[in-house]
Amino acid sequence: MLKLTAFFAGLIFGLGLLLAGMANPAKVLAFLDVAGAWDPSLALVMGGAIAVAFIPLNWARKNKQSVLGARMQLPVKRELDARLIGGSLVFGIGWGIAGICPGPAVAILLTGRWQIIIFVLAMLTGMYLFSALESRRTH
Repeated sequence: MLKLTAFFAGLIFGLGLLLAGMANPAKVLAFLDVAGAWDPSLALVMGGAIAVAFIPLNWARKNKQSVLGARMQLPVKRELDARLIGGSLVFGIGWGIAGICPGPAVAILLTGRWQIIIFVLAMLTGMYLFSALESRRTH
């Protein structure tokens, strides 16, 4: 049941990304072009996402289990450090260069375009390298 629920949640999330224009690199790059032809419409999408997530997130903070009985796993770290800032910079630079965020990249992977396939392969390689370096750091 948990996997089926996760599948449908991901499906709805992907559909939302597609409908919002987050899977359109030109729209994303126009949003990031604050000094030029800025398109603020994605700010409304982000604001809407924050508003929708506000009540469930507050509920999740007060409970140890999800509605389906899974253990609640929320981040507990609150301070900024070099790893968080560095990771944010790498993520933002990649997003700005490609105009694609990882969520929409997975959603538009089904188009079969070679550019998105290369992006997803690079993203998976980066995730693997991070995991390898992280496990090395903690041992």
